[in-house]
Amino acid sequence: MPDVSVLDVRLYGEPIGTLTHLQGERTIFAFNEDYVENPDRPTLSLSFKDDLGGLITKIRPTQRVVPPFFSNLLPEGGLRRYLAERAGVNQQREFFLLWVLGLDLPGALSIHPAAGGALPPGDDEDLPANAKPNALRFSLAGVQLKFSAFGNAGKGGGLTIPAEGVGGSWIVKLPSQQFTGVPENEFSMMTIAGMIGMEVPVINLVDLDAIFGIPEGVGELKGQALSVSRFDRTGDGPVHTEDFAQVFGVFPDDKYKRASYANIARVIGTEAGDAGAAEFIRRLVFSALIGNGDMHLKNWSLVYPDRRTAALSPAYDLVSTVPYIEGEDTAALNFSRTKKMAEFDADELRHLAAKALLPEKLVIDTAAETVRRFRQVWQAEKRHLPLATSVVMAIDAHTPTVPLYNELA
Repeated sequence: MPDVSVLDVRLYGEPIGTLTHLQGERTIFAFNEDYVENPDRPTLSLSFKDDLGGLITKIRPTQRVVPPFFSNLLPEGGLRRYLAERAGVNQQREFFLLWVLGLDLPGALSIHPAAGGALPPGDDEDLPANAKPNALRFSLAGVQLKFSAFGNAGKGGGLTIPAEGVGGSWIVKLPSQQFTGVPENEFSMMTIAGMIGMEVPVINLVDLDAIFGIPEGVGELKGQALSVSRFDRTGDGPVHTEDFAQVFGVFPDDKYKRASYANIARVIGTEAGDAGAAEFIRRLVFSALIGNGDMHLKNWSLVYPDRRTAALSPAYDLVSTVPYIEGEDTAALNFSRTKKMAEFDADELRHLAAKALLPEKLVIDTAAETVRRFRQVWQAEKRHLPLATSVVMAIDAHTPTVPLYNELA
């Protein structure tokens, strides 16, 4: 077998580059000449733009893992282990995971074996005979068990997880075996966010017996699942998207490092203007008020509706984490100078605005409006949501500890 293997990288179905696997477990990404020379080329990632808006074409090779933009397309944690085991691929060998999972990646990207290309054995092991490209379609990035699914028009509104074939336009998030009621929690927080005025996708709680094709081996499941419409799938075709780990060129293991919310806000303000910046502030303040300590780099994304210009994606993964981690009020990233929600006050917000080069009035006014709306909606709706009493009590106890809650009321 040859010692070099090539995967074609396609954006909206058009080839834009190649990933090449070399001896010594090295991977190199290179753009195609046609893509480089196209003045109207669709945007792959802001991480490939230089300070003047030009395309970065000199990209460092990586060892064993694939470059950060591509590494962030792959699932993490238990989901990665599960899928790698089903595929017969070592979970650390990301080039081969992309080969297996490449036809149902987030956004408008797909990855295919190069025409006539053979997949070589690794330096220390052969790929099993039963491994084949695109045998699995559950490649959505993230740790929680979540799968791409089709809606069932004729099955009472249920969902089907495809065993094979490109996944559908819904994400199904199965119940956590570690924490009770996570789908119900996320459904409730996303519902409140939508009522406050944030952009959220269509969401539903689904009984497990209405989901067809739950893979074997995921363990015993209790409660309901959450179905979320995919904002990267439309009737007109896929919409490209990237998360902020990809924007900053950070590997998934560093999603809690290397950047602050002020850094994210600066990119959004630059790329998506005041409207995008205001939406970011709404979500950031809301996450602090509900005690969401898991808004890391991969839980913020951009979309490219016109294929070139970035906009903030709809919100996702809004969950109150304080009911599960007692006494923990630390955000996933620094707001600007601190991670402590108990120190997230108007002064910290002004510091964030200055660091992000955002208008201070826009930031403070948006935050104040968010606090007022949250106070009204949460008090009116918290008893009508599918939340355990303990979750409501945890949020009620946490919210007043965030200084903004009283300062901007």
